[in-house]
Amino acid sequence: MKKIWIFNQYNMPPEYGHLNRHYNFGKYLKRFGHKPSLFVGSFLHNTDKQLIKDKSIYKQYENGEYPYFFIKTCDYSKSKFKRVYAMIEFYRNLFKATKYMEKPDVIIGSSAHPLAAIAAIRLAKKYECQSIVEIRDLWPESFVAYKIINKKNPILKLLYAGEKWIYKNADKLIFTMEGGRDYIIDQGWDQEHGGPIDIAKVHHINNGVDLEVFNYNRENYVIKDEDLNNKQTFKVIYTGSIRLVNNVKSIIDAAQVINREHSNNIEFLIYGEGDDREYLEKFCYDNNIRNVKFKGFVDKKKIPYILSKSNVNIMHFEQNSIKKYGASLNKMFEYFASGRPTVSDCEFGYDVVKKYNCGIVVDNANEKQLAEAIIQFSNMSKDEYNIYCKNAKEAANNYDFKELTMKLGSLL
Repeated sequence: MKKIWIFNQYNMPPEYGHLNRHYNFGKYLKRFGHKPSLFVGSFLHNTDKQLIKDKSIYKQYENGEYPYFFIKTCDYSKSKFKRVYAMIEFYRNLFKATKYMEKPDVIIGSSAHPLAAIAAIRLAKKYECQSIVEIRDLWPESFVAYKIINKKNPILKLLYAGEKWIYKNADKLIFTMEGGRDYIIDQGWDQEHGGPIDIAKVHHINNGVDLEVFNYNRENYVIKDEDLNNKQTFKVIYTGSIRLVNNVKSIIDAAQVINREHSNNIEFLIYGEGDDREYLEKFCYDNNIRNVKFKGFVDKKKIPYILSKSNVNIMHFEQNSIKKYGASLNKMFEYFASGRPTVSDCEFGYDVVKKYNCGIVVDNANEKQLAEAIIQFSNMSKDEYNIYCKNAKEAANNYDFKELTMKLGSLL
């Protein structure tokens, strides 16, 4: 049995939101005989909820599985400056909150931002226990890839130096993207290239899906919807935000090609809300695109049933320079769990869809290529289609959080 602290400012209990990777790890770690505790920010990310309204540094919350500790952070919903300040608050208050707690055996710091990782390393040295740093975003490389910071900005040197320090001083590193080792080697930070980092301590545990919860929700949160339950149509489903960054317009363009050039029964069902929805609905109306229907926001508990009624699930990603290191998107694993094929317009390094042959990947696909991939599935024989479905379920089983937690347990 290990006493395990997990630091992740942006995680939250399932009843509050969708950022549940570490909740799932904690759930299964406890079932495997360990004693996990999860430390998260008191202001819940992407919400308006503040769970500590007095001057307390932390507040314990029992979720029925194991203890959560909400660490006091300010409301940063309307200020980028306050969001940075909240990171510093989380870091400082971790030291105060854990001062009188029982000594852990392992501390895991998840670098949604680097201060959680630094806190894990420093506190692990204080308590003479193991530190594990989890890398879910390549900071600051993603800033460069998404053009948030110019490559020539001198601040980058400082940020890269901090990243290198974290990788050097953590006892073990877990990357959610499979190409984590490649990234360190590309930076020249591994020992073979004269750097300080032992590449043997680098491991990979992707995101995944809790099949126990997914299957329960699929059976118990059923939607009565004529379009969703229409057996006469071939349903292409997208779930997620409808904002500029998600570029749902590319999916609409593919639907327009099918609507214009093919007299078949393919229908696109778009689930989600966002700033672009009104524009896209008007675009469909103005251009007489009859095979797209916007379904609006749905509770996440209903997503498993929705996906299980699809014929193809569609994923769109923005092209960038870091995709070669792999992907770790939660949506992808829910798509697999539905047992339906996936069409993706972005090929990642270590591409999971291609690895399991559970869909069609067309890198940087234009609307015609995306449409052709969808039409290919609609014209496929039942036997060939069922092979893709079977492969999707196999992928979901391998990325079930129960299996992923076993991998994590082997590192403890």
